[in-house]
Amino acid sequence: MLQDFIEILILSSIQGISEFLPISSSAHLIIVSKLYNLKANSLLIDISLHLGSLLAIIFYFRKDLLNLKNNRTLLKLIIIGSIPLIFFGYILHSTELIQLLRNIKIIAWTTLFFGIILYFADQRKVEKTIPRDLNVRSIIFIGLLQILALIPGASRAGITMTAARFLNFNRVDSGKISFLLSIPALAGASFLGLKDIRNETLEINLLVIIAIILSFLFSYITVKFFLNYLNKFSLNIFVIYRLIIALILLSIIYF
Repeated sequence: MLQDFIEILILSSIQGISEFLPISSSAHLIIVSKLYNLKANSLLIDISLHLGSLLAIIFYFRKDLLNLKNNRTLLKLIIIGSIPLIFFGYILHSTELIQLLRNIKIIAWTTLFFGIILYFADQRKVEKTIPRDLNVRSIIFIGLLQILALIPGASRAGITMTAARFLNFNRVDSGKISFLLSIPALAGASFLGLKDIRNETLEINLLVIIAIILSFLFSYITVKFFLNYLNKFSLNIFVIYRLIIALILLSIIYF
């Protein structure tokens, strides 16, 4: 039981922290699971981790979400921006092509490539904000690029923030766009996971509850501090982190 709890703690911290940072949660979960052969990393636990992150982002932005009834334009934009990822995600998941992408070599190269792209995007001058400038054209561009997040290592948060920064949205609003788009993405991931185990007996045990709670806590803290961070600093620290991880993986693969 203690070993299971430790594994859940590790997985929850990875999911909660990396889901909303531009470093790819799927890549980190795959790498850690392969390296340490974590027994607790079942499909049900995976769903629980995503559910915890989903509840955290909903709770953090609860006022904004409740206000969407008075801001139909933003609600419409979130829906439009989420359609490409949900559509292609469902296709890749249904055909099981997604499994072909879940390997360390792909993760290494995507971590490197999209980290470099993030760096150049973050050099853009700040001009745009969500209330004034987020429109159908910009959200479609961000939504289409978000499809790349289906490749482990690309990072959904990283891709959406990269797209928003290329469009000259400031860092904080780029983060908020990414967070708002994460709600349909996490909900979709949870739904597909539940679809996979619909014919199995669901055992809501203590580990599942702990996974949801810990993932919620790590996710909430990450979102809170990341937005504060974006107010003051660039994304360079995450670019450097991605380059280091990529170089380590590439050295393991090729040397």
